[in-house]
Amino acid sequence: MRKAALALADGTVFEGLAFGAAGEATGEVVFNTSMTGYQEILTDPSYVGQMICMTYPEQGNYGTNRADEESSRPHATGFIVRHFAQEPSSFRAEEGIEAYLVRHGIVGIHGIDTRRLTRHIRTTGAQMGVIASDGSPKALVDRARALPGMEGQDLATRISTAEPYAWSEGGADAWSDEERMAVEMPRFHVVAYDWGLKRAMLRLLADAGCRVTVVPSRTSAEVALALRPDGVFLTNGPGDPAAVEGARATVASLLGKVPVFGICLGHQILALALGASTYKLKFGHRGANQPVKDLATGKVDITSQNHGFAVDDRSLGHRARVSHVNLNDGTVEGIEALDAQAFGVQYHPESSPGPHDARHLFGRFVQMMEQRR
Repeated sequence: MRKAALALADGTVFEGLAFGAAGEATGEVVFNTSMTGYQEILTDPSYVGQMICMTYPEQGNYGTNRADEESSRPHATGFIVRHFAQEPSSFRAEEGIEAYLVRHGIVGIHGIDTRRLTRHIRTTGAQMGVIASDGSPKALVDRARALPGMEGQDLATRISTAEPYAWSEGGADAWSDEERMAVEMPRFHVVAYDWGLKRAMLRLLADAGCRVTVVPSRTSAEVALALRPDGVFLTNGPGDPAAVEGARATVASLLGKVPVFGICLGHQILALALGASTYKLKFGHRGANQPVKDLATGKVDITSQNHGFAVDDRSLGHRARVSHVNLNDGTVEGIEALDAQAFGVQYHPESSPGPHDARHLFGRFVQMMEQRR
């Protein structure tokens, strides 16, 4: 068993054991409080440039399988756990977690006090780190300190699709790929901007009667509208929303022309297009147990979340209003445009992993497209 260390930019070092791929991993160290769903988390493109500490101590128990992937590969740069199961126990398992990490070149560390690490990040904030099996603690800390932070990084454009493509596959809750099929006779056409999308979003749109054309991050509003969509969907993604090249101006040009629905990074970019500003949270919201209140109805949904930036409610002005708030810290979790058919939520109504409380928002988007007809 190889020894390994996790070194943070503030000089804190955690010693443990290496697992997964050999080598060194770097990135922003963040924690996720989900009790299940590690494969969906690893393959969520919103984790580009980040190393994930799972707060639940047991990981890998049910293995991995193709049906649970949210993209074509893992995007997290490192995986930090207390303990992992070397032999999974599930009829759906196709591969163990360590073999999965090795195959995809993801470096991991286990055997560290993840509770202590989580409390440390919660107190001092998310920060850059290094996982390595070689090198002195001082050298690893120095490398962590030299890494660029997440602010100002346009990671979404970097991982966006290079070419447009069509999507019609439904089955968001299918247990295997064989159960998923194209939805027949879709009623609506949606253009989805790919800033790091999760497949569950596209499947839920298909299940709601939509065929989807996924377009690259830099697609102009003119090109998107030339596809004659009934609505435009703004996806999740990694990095700083204010740094995504051209996104603010593009979405601003779409407002008022078609219904617009944004999730996570898409919600933040929608807010920017409406004249608001965003800021980096101290340690972000990542997990499947975040309470969000709908201010119009008073209803509380338990939601899945993964973001390190948020919308500044004081900057919204007269073009939009706050529609949802986080009950833990009062941050903005949803907005509605007042002069256009457009809304966005900071959380993940598609879950994957997490509760399904907020999936009705896809129906709301469909209803907006129906009304426009």
